[in-house]
Amino acid sequence: MARTLARRTSLLASLALAVGSIGTLAAETPSAGAAPAAVATAIAVNGASGGLTFDGVGAISGGGGNSRLLADYPEPERSRILDYLFKPGYGADLQVLKIEIGGDTNSTDGAESSIEHSQGQVDCDQGYEWWLAEQAEARNPNIKLYGLSWGAPGWVGSGSNTFFTSNAITYLMDWMGCAKQHKLPISYLGGWNERGFDATWYENLKTALVSHGYGATKIVAADSDWSVADAMTTDPAFKKAVDIVGVHYPCGYLSSESTCNSTANAQSLGKPLWASENGSEDANDGAAATARGINRGYLDGKMTSYINWPVIAALYQNMYFSTDGMAEASQPWSGNYSIGKNTWVTAQTTQFTQPGWHYVDSGSGYLGGNRANGSFVTLKSTDNHDYSTVIETMDATAAQTANFTVTGGLSTGKVHVWATNVNSSNPSDYFVHQQDITPSGGRYSLTLQPGYVYTVTTTTGQGKGTATSPAASALTLPYTDTFDTHATTTSPKYFSDMNGAFATTSCDGGRTGQCLRQEATSTPVRWTNEPYDGPYTFMGDSSWSNYTVTTDAYFEQSSTVELLGRVNLQGRNDNGLDAYHFRLSDTGAWSIQKSDVNWNFTTLASGTTTAPGTGSWHTLALKMQGSTLTASLDGKTLGSAVDNSYTNGQAGLGVTDYKTDEFDNFALTPGQPTPPQTGPITSGLAGKCIADNADSGTDGAPIQMGDCDGSAAQNWTYANQTLTINGKCMDVVGQGTTNGTLVDLWDCNGGANQQWVPRADGSLLSVQSGKCLDDPGFNTANGTQLDIWDCNSGTNQKWTLP
Repeated sequence: MARTLARRTSLLASLALAVGSIGTLAAETPSAGAAPAAVATAIAVNGASGGLTFDGVGAISGGGGNSRLLADYPEPERSRILDYLFKPGYGADLQVLKIEIGGDTNSTDGAESSIEHSQGQVDCDQGYEWWLAEQAEARNPNIKLYGLSWGAPGWVGSGSNTFFTSNAITYLMDWMGCAKQHKLPISYLGGWNERGFDATWYENLKTALVSHGYGATKIVAADSDWSVADAMTTDPAFKKAVDIVGVHYPCGYLSSESTCNSTANAQSLGKPLWASENGSEDANDGAAATARGINRGYLDGKMTSYINWPVIAALYQNMYFSTDGMAEASQPWSGNYSIGKNTWVTAQTTQFTQPGWHYVDSGSGYLGGNRANGSFVTLKSTDNHDYSTVIETMDATAAQTANFTVTGGLSTGKVHVWATNVNSSNPSDYFVHQQDITPSGGRYSLTLQPGYVYTVTTTTGQGKGTATSPAASALTLPYTDTFDTHATTTSPKYFSDMNGAFATTSCDGGRTGQCLRQEATSTPVRWTNEPYDGPYTFMGDSSWSNYTVTTDAYFEQSSTVELLGRVNLQGRNDNGLDAYHFRLSDTGAWSIQKSDVNWNFTTLASGTTTAPGTGSWHTLALKMQGSTLTASLDGKTLGSAVDNSYTNGQAGLGVTDYKTDEFDNFALTPGQPTPPQTGPITSGLAGKCIADNADSGTDGAPIQMGDCDGSAAQNWTYANQTLTINGKCMDVVGQGTTNGTLVDLWDCNGGANQQWVPRADGSLLSVQSGKCLDDPGFNTANGTQLDIWDCNSGTNQKWTLP
């Protein structure tokens, strides 16, 4: 979808630009055949004008697992990323942080730990959202925190898969108590994410908040659609209980966010209306949509807050939404990260405003009265002195003029102009202080170029962070974790839970030190609907190929534990996983299985060995060498299987049901390299192969599409994750990481931008960028130069190695 948005030519932008509309300077209609007149828009910044209260722009950590790897980043990189997200005058300067109330169940790209796996047993240190909220508040004490549940531990549902129970209110009050213990004031609290509403339940939640001393916390309902507003118009008690109407994707899901309507019923309530989840866009390619949505949510629907999902893509690249957010951070071992364009278009609002400011309706609208030209909103400070006007020209095709008139007591002093060129792929073009303008008699003009976000402001104190990321690199083997070294959170370093809750705790079974225990004791109230929801967690580098994964396992009760190897692609919302599984039951039944992205399991080998029983420790190992998979128990081989489906991927641990088993001494040892493979690389587009331009073998030669002809220019060698021809390596130009960065030949230097990993869907992953080798626009013309793009499983990203 990101590709479609990035390369779409707006139909509206191709129309002749309107002139003479309300709020636009008069201009004659052009004669037939003449170029359309340049659009000039009058912007009346009148401090006496009415407008709703601005509630801030924020982002979401959760729904789920999207922030997981951030806690494991080394310093100083971790602090630098956090600064880019939360520090005022540095980056996104987020004003609202919405955090998931963990429920031990998958909530998109991972599961977040509950504070109360079993009723009455509260542990306020579980999970990583407390840590993140503390880091955010340390940087911006004025940030507003907002809690929302996607799922919940099983006891909350009282035996059913529903959140709207009295137990849920008890659980939320326990969670609020944990927030208080962490000294984190919760400004807003929601119900059950995108799962409708129960009016009586919300009324009871309001009563509980007040009785527990949390009366200042405002209730948001229902984090779903506008039907909640319809219900509130006919139910006075429900209306009284709800403080804010929060709706998800009012601008459309995975859309350009060109239109962001609310409803008449919603606006009649007299309550704040929020886009309480919007976005789901790539950190770079979604910037244009974000720029539109922040402005147009107010213009179209009178929504006073825009909350982006998610805050950061700090998750592994085999996940479905691996590039969405304000920034990307998928390699805690290397410290590599990238700050997305989304950060800077957000900063164009957040660094120049504060929650509590008011919109100035007279200074807000569409340029030239036509949304194809772009939009503008003006906000003023609480003391009616400062103001900021945010303008976006995402769909404009020509330069325009904005003519400002400032009245009504607002400052008529110098204004500062900041801008982000959203059409640029050069970070130096983002969030630039362009110029200062001194108004004359409260009047001044500004030229607006297409594809920009501008902020015109009387405020000062803005800034752009200058920290830079280290280069990406693979996590090398061997690797071990005894779980005795405490990580930043209760999750061990690099492990990301997909269902259940894996946390370090004191070992049982007579073993000293720390072990990893699956803590969820029953099937949770689920948000996703995957057909297999057994708890599992994985970690590591997708480039790993031949290796052995080993662990000690302790059966607390009758159950089945598993090792995962070559963990590759995961289906959306955990609806499948390309991986190998070595499973062992306490009864002695064992198997080597293969799963796919639809959770189809294939048994590759199986048998029965002496029953391990419960209450004792045993060592499991899964060796993957080429196509041979070998399972062993306590140093004895159980059996082997041969399968060619998955050549590389991460490693993990799991239990096949919600049992509290333990693991220790997790270890990965490298195997033997796969012998080089030589021959053509064929495309998923019929008859096409990857070619070195003219078989030149020179630095900078474009890597391009060509008819498969068996020539030397198509005779590639794949070995050790590099693709070579004529002694040169396939290389991402300039170590680029943005969509559309070209691919060429270059001297082999061992750089991560010259490493390519085959994925289970046939794509080739660039290790450095986390993007896939791509034929732009499905172009089958010979000579089309290849680039990198977000991995999307398209046929233009499918390649068959020699």
